[in-house]
Amino acid sequence: MPRPVLILFAHPSYEKSRVHRRLARAVRDLPGVTLHDLYEAYPDHDIDVKREQALLVAHEVVVFQHPFYWYSVPPLLKQWMDLVLEHGWAYGSHGHALRGKALQVAMTAGGRDMAYGPEGFNRHTFREFLLPVEATARLCGMTFNAPWVVSGTHAMTDAAIAEAADGYVALIRRLGEG
Repeated sequence: MPRPVLILFAHPSYEKSRVHRRLARAVRDLPGVTLHDLYEAYPDHDIDVKREQALLVAHEVVVFQHPFYWYSVPPLLKQWMDLVLEHGWAYGSHGHALRGKALQVAMTAGGRDMAYGPEGFNRHTFREFLLPVEATARLCGMTFNAPWVVSGTHAMTDAAIAEAADGYVALIRRLGEG
């Protein structure tokens, strides 16, 4: 039986995204996958903490799907992390709700891979920029998987977007299979 996968989708301007629309459509109906659009669920940013915690408990794999947004996660996903991952629930001496679950980041970036590295324009790797997310996963007792990144999205052709969507489906299936 596949492990249930929760995709926390956070895109502040979904209607403008060619790539994320395609990625989300590709995985939305996969067995065992729950695609949860945070901006659709919380247009006023009033997050239902108990609902979100129940979703996390019901899934073994959590995926943060989002654009690389000012070297981090979009604001609603950051707020979600701040509110939902409570001390005593997600971490701390009595916070074990997420222990043993996996966290995967699946993100897009407008810049190309070569811009992300010691010699690149941004001087750091994607993984380095995501250290706060990785540290959060570890604090919560989760396994942090290497980020899955689609870069160079501003210049992607439709064929390249379709290839990325196929890769994303393969990733989500692998995560569900363990």
